[in-house]
Amino acid sequence: MPDPYWNHNVHHHPAVLAAVPDGCGTALDAGCGDGLLARKLAARAVSVTGVDRSPEMIKLARAHAHVPGNVTYVAADYLTDGSLPEGAYDFVSAVAVVHHAPFEEAVTRLARLTASGGRLVIVGMAANRTLLDWLISACGVPASLLLARLHGGKRGPAGMPMEDVHMSWAEIRQALDRLLPGCRFRRTLLWRYVVVWDRPREGGP
Repeated sequence: MPDPYWNHNVHHHPAVLAAVPDGCGTALDAGCGDGLLARKLAARAVSVTGVDRSPEMIKLARAHAHVPGNVTYVAADYLTDGSLPEGAYDFVSAVAVVHHAPFEEAVTRLARLTASGGRLVIVGMAANRTLLDWLISACGVPASLLLARLHGGKRGPAGMPMEDVHMSWAEIRQALDRLLPGCRFRRTLLWRYVVVWDRPREGGP
């Protein structure tokens, strides 16, 4: 089934889905918005929880005509809500979410929600600070315009919260290396980064 809309975040959904481990039991999509990614994760995990602090977004998610039976939507703040047990999710995703909160607090909480031996994927944004940053970002303009045209324009659900990014690419890379040792970092053409981190298995090597 084709996506109902396209934007730079939706463009990165395949990268998130490709990172879901085989045999995934529990998955959490933090900042799930209207639930588009959570519904896709339902095909890769036994159970999926989509959480968003916006009641309006959760209302949209629950009202979707085809919500899989293994998806649950929760109106809550993933940073503070105690109903989300730490260490309980085999897979955790956060797309365009961590810049809405203090960066270190957000990443640390997502890591703690990830189960022992589980996987965390963060898709985020950064601010250009250097000439190289601006040159790399400029290379994404033709690709963005072409992809938007192919998908009928760049759109998203009405009411989606927006927030400016203040940390630079270098600052984010340094922070992630410190907070998520061994993580794999990739900068993409459409002004995003994708980070994949496997939480070490307790009692393992």
